Amino acid sequence: MNTIKTQNEKMTNYRWVICAMLFFATLVNYLDRQVLSLTWEGFIKPEFHWTSTDYGLITGLFSLFYAISMLFAGRFVDWMDTKKGFLWAIGIWSVGAILHAFCGIATAGISTGTWFVGFEGAKEAISAVNNIGMVATVSVTLFIFARFVLALGEAGNFPAAIKATAEYFPKKDRAFSTSIFNAGATIGALLAPLCIPVLAQHWGWEMSFIVIGALGFIWMGFWVFIYQKPEVHPKVNKKELAYILSDNEKEPEIKEKTSFIQCFKYPQTWSFAFGKFMTDGVWWFYLFWAPAYLSQVYGLGLTNPKDPRGMIALAVLYAIVMLSLYGGKLPTIIIEKTGKNPYAARMQAMLIFAFFPLLMLLAQPLGHISYWVPVVLIGIAGAAHQSWSANIFSTVGDMFPKKAVATITGIGGMAGGIGSLIIQSGAGKLFDYSENTGMKLLGFEGVKAGYFIVFCVCAVAYLIGWIVMKTLVPKYKLITDL
Repeated sequence: MNTIKTQNEKMTNYRWVICAMLFFATLVNYLDRQVLSLTWEGFIKPEFHWTSTDYGLITGLFSLFYAISMLFAGRFVDWMDTKKGFLWAIGIWSVGAILHAFCGIATAGISTGTWFVGFEGAKEAISAVNNIGMVATVSVTLFIFARFVLALGEAGNFPAAIKATAEYFPKKDRAFSTSIFNAGATIGALLAPLCIPVLAQHWGWEMSFIVIGALGFIWMGFWVFIYQKPEVHPKVNKKELAYILSDNEKEPEIKEKTSFIQCFKYPQTWSFAFGKFMTDGVWWFYLFWAPAYLSQVYGLGLTNPKDPRGMIALAVLYAIVMLSLYGGKLPTIIIEKTGKNPYAARMQAMLIFAFFPLLMLLAQPLGHISYWVPVVLIGIAGAAHQSWSANIFSTVGDMFPKKAVATITGIGGMAGGIGSLIIQSGAGKLFDYSENTGMKLLGFEGVKAGYFIVFCVCAVAYLIGWIVMKTLVPKYKLITDL
């Protein structure tokens, strides 16, 4: 009777609850990351006298901190395991997000000796300082520290999420499930311009960091009770567990510890790392600089409630990026129609996605028509990136044993962070230089010429990344000796 009951039992779908939790974690992750980019131009820059170089330095160093932290975050998650590793990660980054709010008070204290003041008192004390260079230097240093703490925690999000996906989904569904939770980045980026400028306008830029940062602690409360391994989770029945473990290939036995040096002997590691190096910085550039681009090139700010065009444009941009939700489904379709293995299907899908960013070559040449042209093109390029991202993450689970997934993801994240450091800091210096010198290039002048150069780099990055990845790992090969 028990056998008959088990056979007739309907499969549970608890794996999608886990996927939803990963989605919300990634959403909070990107909300926290976006607060600075949406407040620096209209609120923080005039208060602390920042330049584009200052902002580029802060975002670039954030990328570097994130890169280094990713290298160890994956190891940390593999060591602590998924549940505890995720709790540590989101707890640290939430603290880092909130720390930003107190950089003004600390700047006032260091610059004037006035420490025990509120947010408004700090603004008044800073405005009375004659040495604006010192104010800028002190505030930039403090924000860099806050970004360091934020990066330290945020680095754990994707290694933990990819590890949880590998634990709860068979290989054929991992790209789709990854695209769903990775859509949290898009939704977070979409919600950010709709809520953060409003928070900053009504309650001060400091409260926007505090309110958004507090969301992570709420998520932690749910995660404690929701997550367990599928093999022992009471809400995962035998049919769902059998589906989760339905891959044909049996995962090899692996050692308790895997050294970084051993990971780097595989071309699969280098392939994943190079793909991340070439493309992560592109997404972060769109994320960190899109508000400044609309402001500097088209005069669309985010601080005037009577002129919401900037907020609407960013909302539309990230709404377009949401199309990436279907990007993770393409490999599944390819597998079903052609019978290809998951890696081959993913690489075919990634090649398709690599062509869409080429549209960014037209963003500046056609930008004179309307600011909506670059907004739409950036949105399409962003959707292509997120689709690419969902699939490149899934290649790790395809070829590496589960115990090493977070470590390899961390190595790739480090490479992506280094690439982002280069593009963020380089862009800031380029924009200041082009604006101050009136640089001319192919009919563009000043900061427009600077953005044209960076857009061209962003356009070709994916094809270069794909070619190198395919050269390093032309065919699927499961790692069996790690």
